[in-house]
Amino acid sequence: MNRKIMAAALGVAAISLSACEDAHKAQAANPKICTSFQAANANKPAAATAPAIAPAIEDGSAALDECARRWAYSLAPSRDDADTVAAAVVGACNTQLTRWNREALSAPDGEGQAASLTTGELTSPIGEHLRFANTRALLYVVQARAGACAPPPASNGVPEGIQ
Repeated sequence: MNRKIMAAALGVAAISLSACEDAHKAQAANPKICTSFQAANANKPAAATAPAIAPAIEDGSAALDECARRWAYSLAPSRDDADTVAAAVVGACNTQLTRWNREALSAPDGEGQAASLTTGELTSPIGEHLRFANTRALLYVVQARAGACAPPPASNGVPEGIQ
């Protein structure tokens, strides 16, 4: 008789724990914070969604931001720490970061230093670009994980929409 009671108690405990785990998962995911890449791609003409050979980038920060978002959402399911995934995202967006840095260096006083508006420390445009890339990558990795967000469509192992 004790075995039946014990088995029933274990069964109730297992059900309770699995219900608790499901409730935690439901509370943890917040899909309202996710970017819908299908909606973004649907609003663009077909030529805009295809990768360009030599895109003219007017705003280097926008291209880097979009690259970071798309790679972060794609790599977020990795089991690595968010910092490690964010570093991989920045590496994947090195082309966009380099373009933006070239734009800054071609501007008058592009190599100059000034106090950072966020930290007050002496910095340069290139240093601020790297800080931007790192913080955006980490934000998007955490956002994608918190929302259990779907990654953008990919072609040949690269998220679509990256210029």
